[in-house]
Amino acid sequence: MSKEHLVYEAPMTNIDTTRIAPRAQSLLWPVMAGLLVIGWSSGYVGVRYANQEASVPLLLFWRTLLSGVILLPFALLIGPRMTRRGVLSQMGFGVGAVYIYLGGFALAIEQRVPTGLVALIADLLPLAIAVMSQPVLGERLSKAQWAGTGLAVIGVLVVCSHSLSVGDAPLWAYGLTIAAMLVFAVASVLHRSRREGAMAVHQSMTIHCLTGAVLFGLTSLWIGDGLAPPMTGAFAFGMGWLVLLGTYLAYWVYYTCLRLYPAAQVSAVIYLCPPVTMLWAWALFDEPISGVMIIGLAITMVGVALTSRGKA
Repeated sequence: MSKEHLVYEAPMTNIDTTRIAPRAQSLLWPVMAGLLVIGWSSGYVGVRYANQEASVPLLLFWRTLLSGVILLPFALLIGPRMTRRGVLSQMGFGVGAVYIYLGGFALAIEQRVPTGLVALIADLLPLAIAVMSQPVLGERLSKAQWAGTGLAVIGVLVVCSHSLSVGDAPLWAYGLTIAAMLVFAVASVLHRSRREGAMAVHQSMTIHCLTGAVLFGLTSLWIGDGLAPPMTGAFAFGMGWLVLLGTYLAYWVYYTCLRLYPAAQVSAVIYLCPPVTMLWAWALFDEPISGVMIIGLAITMVGVALTSRGKA
């Protein structure tokens, strides 16, 4: 990794990577990648519990509101001083990376786009980031990394093959699914490329979550669901899971990794989320696992390993 990549100030973290030796970063990578997979794939579990009692906009309202409110005191008291320009910038990222990304997929499913197809498009996020990385960030992928990306995509296709169908949703709903994925890809690449207005991870996450909460709250009111949370144990457990694992762990690790490693390397780990989600479903909800899924998991792991180790 070049010195230039080590010294710039990123908007999502106040970590000074000039203090982290390249060898230490290499040793840290498997741990960070493992945490990212656990956090990113855990969202399925929280939604599975909480969505039994609430609509998706109401669920996402409480997820983002609780996440943002809990972080708010730390964002105000710990970290660099937040400027108006920095806050407005992060609000823009919150609209894209939280409201459009999460809400777009939820609306697509509500419009009868098959869940398997939505999941597949969502998990093509790393491919979009890999394509954008060279022209925007100057992070060129080697032949081995492109081969790993291709293998990972094949693995995801194998894992999702059992649940893929075209469906009969309106055409715009399919476009919305692709747009939501691309918006998050653009947001990730822009976060990696920005050099001014340093802001700690927890500060940026606070702004993202509260921005999403306002928008999801307005959406929930608009469709007539109100803002009152269901007073049930399943909803409370699901919210706790989504806040702690699906939000804090997943997004903190993701944005911290973007500060330390190339964007394509970080996002490639997300290819592992469908098969790991499959394991969550098997362990907690007794959903079956087939031999085809295991093969898909193995292919994906090989692809991610190639993407992580390949040199440009």
